[in-house]
Amino acid sequence: MPALRTALLQSSGRLGDVTANLRILDEAAARAAAAGADVLLAPELFLTGYAIGADIARLAEPSDGPSARAVAEIAARHGLAVGYGYPERDTERHGVIYNAAALFGADGTPLAHYRKTHLFGDFELKWFTPGDQPLVQARIGDLTVGLMICYDVEFPENVRAQALAGTDLLLVPTALMHPAEIVPESVVPVRAFENQLYIAYANRAGAEGDFEFVGLSVLAGPDGTARARAGRGEDLVIGDVDTGFLAASRAENPYLRDRRPGLYGSLV
Repeated sequence: MPALRTALLQSSGRLGDVTANLRILDEAAARAAAAGADVLLAPELFLTGYAIGADIARLAEPSDGPSARAVAEIAARHGLAVGYGYPERDTERHGVIYNAAALFGADGTPLAHYRKTHLFGDFELKWFTPGDQPLVQARIGDLTVGLMICYDVEFPENVRAQALAGTDLLLVPTALMHPAEIVPESVVPVRAFENQLYIAYANRAGAEGDFEFVGLSVLAGPDGTARARAGRGEDLVIGDVDTGFLAASRAENPYLRDRRPGLYGSLV
């Protein structure tokens, strides 16, 4: 089976400027496509910026709003799937905003949409409503792709649910801050290993308002190693999701087969 080449955009974009951020995403998609990438993943809340405070309410859009249509056009123009984070306005519940992520296919078709289930810190708890659908998946080629956001991946139950549902590649747009470098350096590779899947973790970078984002975006493989790793600054890193290696690794590491769920009732 062929590899799925995956590009991670590490950038905080332009704070509060959706038009500029769509342009940055377009430019990254062009570079990723030129390098043979099949998928491009941008960070959490990439379209608006993270530290925008009350502007969240002004900049939030419906899941099928103008920015979604613009991203669909970017994906189709460059011929690769595109995932990204943004603030979603719920058109059916007035005043409700989600920290959301969307994934469009290489032809511009909507593939998956996810609302962050585990909100982090006072800022997110103030402005967002938590999602209630923990398992979101799509198909890209022969692979099953899952979607979650930042803090969600730090809960082992979340990633295990994806693994049990057959996810091969987990896409995680992220806004990870100092001093939590342990997450991309250690937690994400361990999650990939213990669940026998790939994790693409695309972070913001640099100072933004009161937040300092650490970068360190990573594509982690099922052997617990970094197949691609960014530094601390703006970057576009590319790595391969090797489907043959994934199958071999799963055969050698039977965590999912050797589970004994009957012993785990106390966990919930």
